[in-house]
Amino acid sequence: MTQHTSSSTPRVGFLGPGLMGAPMVSHIAAAGFPTAVWARRPEAATALTGENLSPAATPREAAHGADVIIAMLPDLPDLEALLEGPDGLWAGVAAPTVLVVCSTVSPAAVQAFAARAASDTGGLVRVVDAPVSGGVAKASDGTLSILVGGSDADVAAARAVLEACGTPMHLGPLGAGEVAKACNQLIVGAEVAALSEASLLARDAGIDLAQLFDALSGGLAASRVLDQKRDKLTNAEYSASGPAKFMAKDLRFAAEAGAKTDTPTPLTAFLRTLYDGLNAAGLGDADIAVMQRYIDEHH
Repeated sequence: MTQHTSSSTPRVGFLGPGLMGAPMVSHIAAAGFPTAVWARRPEAATALTGENLSPAATPREAAHGADVIIAMLPDLPDLEALLEGPDGLWAGVAAPTVLVVCSTVSPAAVQAFAARAASDTGGLVRVVDAPVSGGVAKASDGTLSILVGGSDADVAAARAVLEACGTPMHLGPLGAGEVAKACNQLIVGAEVAALSEASLLARDAGIDLAQLFDALSGGLAASRVLDQKRDKLTNAEYSASGPAKFMAKDLRFAAEAGAKTDTPTPLTAFLRTLYDGLNAAGLGDADIAVMQRYIDEHH
């Protein structure tokens, strides 16, 4: 990993050191970027220790002196709630700053948010969207796939910080990263639903699931989703590495992107009924593999 320790090293503010954010923070700091971390629960920030890391008591403190601010929050309203007031994010911005939205949000909403950020800060804050893919496992080992949208200059300003967390791919203008993440989530959501249904078919036919997944892993159905979820599906164990409830939101963004371009999205529409139903059944806080239980018990 490249160490950045010169006087020109960007300073980083980080908002949201949760399941995904905490390992990202650790990799950013380990790469040599001085990083101030704010968390809704202060203990989540103070628990992160190491060289180049410091807790921030407020969003303003996290933004103070930062060249790049990373927001790893569930959705844009969570970020928008932190902007105003004497302790808000904008109060800490005094120089040009790139704000990187790493959450999975609506492409149209991130574009509107960027316009607001520019207006509120007199053009000092420029927004890049950079949702991440790979889950906690990839966040932990610093190999996330990072789907980036924004201007060339803004993406260039944030690239070195993002490279500490994985592989950033600049896919187009602002919002392109979110459209790409919606595509990713459509595929992941479909794979999880297919694996869940397949596991029930095999179980009810008396096939050992561990053997089934070994067989599938050697054929065309092999995938990272299968690798990551096979144990949960085999053991009907759904402790969350990524709560299922967020998939419904992500699929809504895929539907919105399709509607904007008049792109047919029949699979997205069907998957939305499944994941909305899963949430309505009270299973959304479990791992996405809980789709297996939802299909088994509610269909």
